[in-house]
Amino acid sequence: MEFEDCIKFANENPIAWIATVEEDQPRVRAFGMWFADETGFYFQTATMKEIVAQLENNPKLEFAFYQPDDMSGIMLRVSGEAEFLDDPELKKKVINDRPFLKEFGMTPQDERLVIFRVSEGEAHFWNWESNLLPKDVIKFG
Repeated sequence: MEFEDCIKFANENPIAWIATVEEDQPRVRAFGMWFADETGFYFQTATMKEIVAQLENNPKLEFAFYQPDDMSGIMLRVSGEAEFLDDPELKKKVINDRPFLKEFGMTPQDERLVIFRVSEGEAHFWNWESNLLPKDVIKFG
């Protein structure tokens, strides 16, 4: 498998379960990934969410995408570090791509709007057939 397979899988299954750490306590939540491309995995959130402070204090995170099937499905696990992006063009794009943000009163200039990306890290696919095999790690970035 190649990184392109990770991009395709993530875009086809954009709900991710993201794990962060707050002090010494793991935190996990479902999160709608914005998009993935050859530069990484992009997420959007807001400053009032706890994930922002958690990633500011410790940018390491892991997230997993899941595609169910008749047996046990396929999972893509990704680990890396969050990189906060304060890019006006990306903020315009996220507002256009995610109309619900306008309903919350957000604009591209809104300081509450947060975009982060994971551009370097490791990923691997899991399915029932590979369950007991060594991980086939895909490094990216």
